Amino acid sequence: MKRACIEENLLAILDSASDSKHTPDANDDRLAFLEAVRSACIVNENPPTSKMREAVFQILRVGKSLELITESFRLLNELDKRFPRVYLSEKEASESSHLVVVEEGWSPFLFNLENASREREAGGRSISGPLDSLGFLQLMQELAEVANEGNLQALEIKSLRNMLLFQYLVNALEGDFLPRNRVYEETMNWTHLRESLLNMLLSARRINYKGLMKDCLSIMCGLFDVSAGISEDLESPDNAASKLSHNGNAASALALFELGNNACIALQKLLIMIMDLDMSRKKADMQGSTTRADGVRTPLMEIILDELTYDTDMLSPFLKVFNEPKWKLEIILQYFSKYTTRLSTRTRRSNGPTDDATTFSGVLNCFSNITSTRSITKKIKADVVQVLLAHAFQAHLSSSSQQDADGISASKDEGKSGSLVEICENIISAFSNLRRTYAKMEILPIGKEALFTAATILSTETGAHV
Repeated sequence: MKRACIEENLLAILDSASDSKHTPDANDDRLAFLEAVRSACIVNENPPTSKMREAVFQILRVGKSLELITESFRLLNELDKRFPRVYLSEKEASESSHLVVVEEGWSPFLFNLENASREREAGGRSISGPLDSLGFLQLMQELAEVANEGNLQALEIKSLRNMLLFQYLVNALEGDFLPRNRVYEETMNWTHLRESLLNMLLSARRINYKGLMKDCLSIMCGLFDVSAGISEDLESPDNAASKLSHNGNAASALALFELGNNACIALQKLLIMIMDLDMSRKKADMQGSTTRADGVRTPLMEIILDELTYDTDMLSPFLKVFNEPKWKLEIILQYFSKYTTRLSTRTRRSNGPTDDATTFSGVLNCFSNITSTRSITKKIKADVVQVLLAHAFQAHLSSSSQQDADGISASKDEGKSGSLVEICENIISAFSNLRRTYAKMEILPIGKEALFTAATILSTETGAHV
């Protein structure tokens, strides 16, 4: 009764602010509503009703001021964090995690066929309500236009709104997926992941899954270039002032710089979740837990490798923006494995344990002499090899640091140090063999950075053992 009363009072604030009405008074009412919801739900800890959450979501979808879309975006994330739809219950040390799904909880996605059909009969997809699979696809297409445009003068509030909307949707997918995947790893019950929002989105028959994933890669690289361009403009006061004053969008340009970076982070989170889902799906397939109803989907890793292989111009920007060390290193290793598996076998020594091309040490071993280096660079351009090796080295160092922080590093310092020293020596050797193979080849800036880092680590480690 109390919740219904709160809902009625709060929604009454929006009586004069319809989706199509964007007068100053209507916008003031929307801001007052957002503040009232925050006070009632976050401050006073009253769970929001579905109608309240959907009203906040509508403001994000139709808002035409930067303040409205940022405040609604912030409030939605606060509500989801404080009152999650899917979460893990507290457990005893000896028990498995228990998944709790609030069935009546509101979702920004609409995958129920009956509801979607009713919405179409009412006049098509709502421009302010929850998104179905086609609505998500349309959002991605609009983001692709922003990424491809790359022009400050074409900047509109709609672009900023779409980026925030996408970030919120990814956060919602993550909040639903992570607890489900954790329970799946403990129980191996595929039903938990089959019913996840992410799996239902990717399994929707009305979208081209491969096309959507390729769009994600293109958008990520495009937004990275847009953000980099804005950063250069802002670092040059005279140049920035002329461009930004020309269209009066200085505040929006600054917001786009930040939102562009955050959108790239959201895209990376989405890709990582999909690859994690693919790994869990593979386990479920091997155990016979999936059915024909689950359909067949190409693993995202294969799509990424195909795109990076056939469009080498995408390789460098993708590796710059995709910075999660575990998956970044795995992508690079699998890229190399397409060309180096046999070579690594031929160049291994028989005395003691060996590494194949699925490990970073194994890949570096493929560049241990001029013969194998020349064989690889007949298939992969030398400049591309430089980029791959340098980024793999960065990812390896980041992954090692992350393991140290998590307390799962090697127990013996000497073993850890020796491995690091060996990696640094081999990365320097790999670049040396590239130069010996191609005397006129210039070391790229990222290659120089990798060599400097390796030399610095070697100097530090050598000095520590003197």
